[in-house]
Parts: sequence; C-alpha cells; structure tokens
Amino acid sequence: MTDTGKAGDLLGQIPKDQARGLPPVHLWNPDCCGDIDMRIARDGTWYYMGTPIGRKPMVKLFSTIIRRDGDDYFLVTPVEKCGIRVDDAPFVAVSLSVEGDGRDQLLRFTTNVEDEVVAGAEHPLRVATDTLTGEPAPYLHVRVNLEALIHRNVFYQLVDLAVIEQRDGQDWLGVWSSGQFFPIGQSPG
Repeated sequence: MTDTGKAGDLLGQIPKDQARGLPPVHLWNPDCCGDIDMRIARDGTWYYMGTPIGRKPMVKLFSTIIRRDGDDYFLVTPVEKCGIRVDDAPFVAVSLSVEGDGRDQLLRFTTNVEDEVVAGAEHPLRVATDTLTGEPAPYLHVRVNLEALIHRNVFYQLVDLAVIEQRDGQDWLGVWSSGQFFPIGQSPG
C-alpha cells in the first residue's frame, strides 16, 4: 500500500459518531502497520512526504487520532496504527487568555489545532531546558500523554504574569492557574 493510501485509509476508519469529539484512541489497540512519511515539525507544521499539509481541516482531523506510546507517536484508528515522526511536541500553544488574577486566575491556552486547554492539575505546565540552545522549553499537557510546546510569545506572556513563591526553601518565579502554582524558573534574587 502506498503512503497516500495509508493516510486516506486512516481517515476513513474514524467512526462517524466520533467525528465531533475526540476519538478514544487510548482504547484502540490495532496492530502496527508500519510508518508513514508524516512529520510534525517543532513549529507545529504537519508534513506529508516532505510537503506541508496545507488543509487545516485535515491537520485538525489527524490531530484527533494521534497517540504517544513511550517515545513513539502514532496515528491510530480502531483497525490501524501507523508511526509518524514528531520533532518536539505534536501541538503548539499559540495563544493565551487570562481570566481573573492571583491564585484564582485561569490560564486558557489555544493550540495550533484550535484545542482549548486551561492549565491546572489535569493540564500542568512544565518548563524543561532545550538541549540545543540551553533556553527554557515550556510545555502544556493537552491530553493523554500529549503536550503542546508553548510558543515563545506566549511564554513571554507567562513571564509577565509570573509571581514569586517560595517552594522547598527556594524562591521560584511561576504562574497560578486553577488553584495550582506552576514554576517557570528560579527567582534570580
């Protein structure tokens, strides 16, 4: 089967009653049928056979059937599982809206595929260090085992919202959302 056939077959296997919400990919355990030439770049651009996928509805649809098992990413339907490459995270948080303030504030992120996620206990924020640049690499948990890289401009918004909190005897810069404090870096002072 060609790569084109595999991608088209995957779309056709998504149950029609699941088309409006997120399919339960975590419950599907079909055999792996190999890898397809699909890649999600660090900036959130989806590529098929080296060419960007320009149809936003198709990208959004594929984004609903992605699953991460260990360090590997797959597009999964009830009958097929195909490996894909993801350069960093499968999603990018491209905008942030803030409701309220202080410990009661809510941080609502929108991803490049238009998922809306409110940071909190079920959707924590974390900041790693980019191994190539040494700079902060912030992430938001979106859904089961999947994260969004927080776009640099959105991270700057978080830094502007940051307050100092003491944790384990150290001062941390961080943000509050849904009653949770999320450290984004140690306080310089």
